[in-house]
Amino acid sequence: MKRSLTKWMLATTAALGLLAGVTGCGNSDKKDAGKSETPTLLMYEIGQRPKNFDTLLKTVNKTMKEEAGVELDIQFIDYGDYKKKMSVIVSSGENYDIAFADNYVVNAQKGAYADLTELLPKYAKEAYEQLDSAYVEGNKVNDKLYAFPVNGNVYSQQVFAFDKAYLDKYDLDISQVKSYSDLEPLFEVVKKNEPTLALVATGPNFKVNENVDYIVDNNLPFVVRTSGDTSKIFSIYDMPEAQEDLRTMHSLYKKGYIQKDAATSSNTYPLGSQTWFMRAETQGPYDYGDTILTNAAGREIISVPITDKVKKSSNVRMANFVISSTSKYQEEAVKALNVLNSNPEVMNTLVYGIEGESWEKIGDSSVKLLDGYQPDTHLSGWNVGNNRIIYTPENITPEQIEERDKNIQSATSSPILGFNFVPDNVKTEITNISNVMSKYQSGLNTGTLDPDETIPKMNEELQGAGMKKVLEEIQTQYDAFLKS
Repeated sequence: MKRSLTKWMLATTAALGLLAGVTGCGNSDKKDAGKSETPTLLMYEIGQRPKNFDTLLKTVNKTMKEEAGVELDIQFIDYGDYKKKMSVIVSSGENYDIAFADNYVVNAQKGAYADLTELLPKYAKEAYEQLDSAYVEGNKVNDKLYAFPVNGNVYSQQVFAFDKAYLDKYDLDISQVKSYSDLEPLFEVVKKNEPTLALVATGPNFKVNENVDYIVDNNLPFVVRTSGDTSKIFSIYDMPEAQEDLRTMHSLYKKGYIQKDAATSSNTYPLGSQTWFMRAETQGPYDYGDTILTNAAGREIISVPITDKVKKSSNVRMANFVISSTSKYQEEAVKALNVLNSNPEVMNTLVYGIEGESWEKIGDSSVKLLDGYQPDTHLSGWNVGNNRIIYTPENITPEQIEERDKNIQSATSSPILGFNFVPDNVKTEITNISNVMSKYQSGLNTGTLDPDETIPKMNEELQGAGMKKVLEEIQTQYDAFLKS
């Protein structure tokens, strides 16, 4: 299941900041002559503008000018519009300097982004050296690095998350819950006492999770195991463990533990609504266990892991910043990214707001939030910069930070970390397969359909859609990747 951005966007954020003066994108006729020696870089970000963004940016640009010799003009594009608008900007060749990456691999292959392989170690050495090696390897395209990734949840782990209020109310123990088959005894108790409560927060996008990594995304069935034999590409619906979990889901559905309209309902069961008992979530090291889930829900959430901790391409490419290949200020842009990702004053101003109004520092690296800390007075952390230099809320203990770092070190890397499948030879087949999956995927994963009846039927249609050809093409490219 894809990670929910809700947990990362603890305050809805991002910002459209139009500075007086020009950007480093060719508008030299508008530049104030008095600032001609300080380039202003145009930077596109994803999100919404805090009401005090001019103040935030003024504070940031003071440091940016001192340390990188530039100022930033940050223009934000809303989440729902970002993909479309950035596609137009990139394809039209419109000038910009820095941007939150969209369609990273494809645009890098097209030459839309500057090659940062040598520039980052040279001009962003301090921030670059803080990156986990998975970020570097996972973002290489044809052995070159085109992105400066946000250092954050470098690994992910799937969990069952429970509303603790119901666990306490009915004295339920989840310490032995390891898989889908362990859920029924819990559901039986809660269903009897809370008949209107959704036991599982399902919906059309709900997925049964296994120790696999998806080659394209989780709407297409192509996967590789993340442990054991990692050399073969196959369909997750041919995986024995997945089939068994789908049978369990179907059994739960038939017994009334899963909503009858789970495969089609538009009800998303928001994290903050007390309408569900258990949900599937994704966690990473900077979630500090269940802390982020609990904060976002407004009540205590307790989880148990059901997959391993794995560093995947989807993690290391979650938030990348790129520099346009047409930018006249590529070195300066790298220096600016270094400041964003290495200067705690800059980073904490952006993600918490103005010090003294929204927050105050406690000790060396903790913060106390003040009354001025409101959703529209700061940006979010996941898509801004280095999470390692963001001061932790005062309720995060040194033990939690130590555990975070241990987990990062112990997490394994996906065997396809950095593997970039090129679908050119099988585009038609992939479209056909996507159409087949749209007919069956939601029904199978929510337990609505019987997997023993549905999977054979689906596989027959998949073969007709070109499944064999696509698997062979992916395997050929993957074998070459492994050899290299």
